[in-house]
Amino acid sequence: MFPLYDENPTRTTPYFTYGLIGMNILVFLHEVRLPNEQLEQFFQMYAVIPQELSTNFALEWTTLITSQFLHGGWWHLISNMVYLWVFGNNIEDRLGHFKYLIFYLLCGASAALCQWFIGMSSTIPSLGASGAIAGVLGAYIVWFPQASVMTLVFLGFFITTIRVSAWIIIGLFFIQNLISGFASLQAAANMSVESGGVAYWAHIGGFVFGIIFAPLFRWFSRD
Repeated sequence: MFPLYDENPTRTTPYFTYGLIGMNILVFLHEVRLPNEQLEQFFQMYAVIPQELSTNFALEWTTLITSQFLHGGWWHLISNMVYLWVFGNNIEDRLGHFKYLIFYLLCGASAALCQWFIGMSSTIPSLGASGAIAGVLGAYIVWFPQASVMTLVFLGFFITTIRVSAWIIIGLFFIQNLISGFASLQAAANMSVESGGVAYWAHIGGFVFGIIFAPLFRWFSRD
């Protein structure tokens, strides 16, 4: 399933959601212009390197924020930005612009810390907006679980669109990441080596923190 848009009207223009999408695109366009060696240095400087965060948190904590604007490829960027486009506007509308930005960055930083906790000695860069967007999904399922989402469905060679409730598509997102997260731990244990890939525990952590923060932030909601 791939969300296209939700049928959940807003009262305000989601300026910060548009701004976040724009910033992510601009940073990625800068990435693709860099030679491989400079790109690696760029990631080393602005992505979360768990080992460096463990040894020098006072200097490296800013990467918890900067890493949220980096992406490892076109599909990584496009899939994240589509989810932010579909679900971010309603959360921004509920919280207000500036509180939404704080919520977004806080979820992203918390998600990065969850991935760091799983592998504190890892030297693999952790990057992407997925953790922050997972937090947005967590808030969405708290506030708008019954909202209809027009979804693109792939069934082999057959492609169609259907309307599904937000709790279904977001619930499947969480279950998929939970299963994959535990599978990645088991695979790493069996191989006894460090391996890269999708930061499932950042997704899980961001989603859980989004659910936790949403009731706390309701005191700051526009309502």
